[in-house]
Amino acid sequence: MARPRARGETGGPDEFAAPPPAAPAHDLPGSRSGPARHELKVCGLTAVRARFAKDPDSIQRLFFDYATGRQVGVISKVLAQKKKIYRCVEPAELEKVAGTVHHGGIVAVVTPPALRSATPEDAAKWARRGEALLVLDRIGNAHNLGAIARTAAFFGVPRIVIPDDPAAARPNDAAFRVAEGGLDHVEVWTVPALVPFAAALKAAGFEVVGAATRGGRPEAGAKRGPDAKPVALILGNEEHGLAPELTAACSRLVTIPGGGAVESLNVSVAAAVLLWELVAKAAPRGAAG
Repeated sequence: MARPRARGETGGPDEFAAPPPAAPAHDLPGSRSGPARHELKVCGLTAVRARFAKDPDSIQRLFFDYATGRQVGVISKVLAQKKKIYRCVEPAELEKVAGTVHHGGIVAVVTPPALRSATPEDAAKWARRGEALLVLDRIGNAHNLGAIARTAAFFGVPRIVIPDDPAAARPNDAAFRVAEGGLDHVEVWTVPALVPFAAALKAAGFEVVGAATRGGRPEAGAKRGPDAKPVALILGNEEHGLAPELTAACSRLVTIPGGGAVESLNVSVAAAVLLWELVAKAAPRGAAG
């Protein structure tokens, strides 16, 4: 039986058939107190694979349990070639690395992607390409941001714009975990303020649609022909909805009709319903999903 290989050591083509042995806690740089500043923890096999497919160099360290280690041989081999840490660890240590029990058996400590700043010129470029856009007005819960990103990726919406506002959630560990790889298929951009950006979107040729709890029209995607403008869907804060000045800046408002037992849907669920109505139904067959 071959001896276990040391961290970062390379060998024959079958060296990753089984994961390396668990490492003691003191052998895991950055694991006991969580990742250093400017690092992000990506949990779950789907999310880790998506990050590896998009930017393998961003993965700095990889930790996994025994069962999951059998499924990440290629990733481990690449990390070994780059002399980066990859280790099989005990469940308790993996929970410490992840900072949560919801780690899915694997945690990649990665360099986080940079947020880009959107300009009116960017809006014009996106409109010319006919690409739908999601705009989030102070969505404060990172889990909601992750769920919305997953929905956007599913429907082929390429980017989300958020305000440079402390009330707005950023793509953090929790958002990446909930997104299940969606944040590696959707770009996140920021703008200083949403009201002037909404005006820029309209000037660029977007139909700016605001999601309203009440008062909007129920037929969100009705009568959208092949020459319809690309949609920029704006979703409001979980508690307060759209800011009044942003509501006024929209081309139109839509409201999802319900049975009245509760006032509204969770914002990530509303995003899924409205993206289906506004974007996916109008897309060529097979373009979404």
